[in-house]
Amino acid sequence: MSDPFLFDSTSPRFGLPLLFAGQAQKEAFVNEAHALTDALLHCAIEGETAAPPADPADGACWLVGAPAADAWTGQEGRLACRQAGNWLFVTPRDGMRLLDRATGQERRFFGTWRMAAGIVEPNGGTIVDVQARAAIAQIVAGLREAGIFPDSA
Repeated sequence: MSDPFLFDSTSPRFGLPLLFAGQAQKEAFVNEAHALTDALLHCAIEGETAAPPADPADGACWLVGAPAADAWTGQEGRLACRQAGNWLFVTPRDGMRLLDRATGQERRFFGTWRMAAGIVEPNGGTIVDVQARAAIAQIVAGLREAGIFPDSA
């Protein structure tokens, strides 16, 4: 017979609590794991802010901005998710993507939170070639920032 698997107390990627044989109050650990999964599955945030909203709804999430204040102090860059009247904080991992409802843009995490920058459109004039080249360069830079094109070598 093979040796049994030995697990840490949390999952390696998102710190979901794991159960142990004979563990008391398993429902607390299972509920916490479900709450974190609920917050991260197809993740969307209401926006980025440094302080908790006055009357947050359960299920809503925010990206904690700097400098964080009140109940979010020390949580900059993490996701603050409201579950059962409490805050759950999630440390982002490379590859995490979310929808920012405030801007309608996708954000992604690769060492830091990123989203594509706006592009200035050419406005005509006598130097169309220069404006067109600048617009194309901004489009390419935006696509790189969004992770669609790789960074130039």
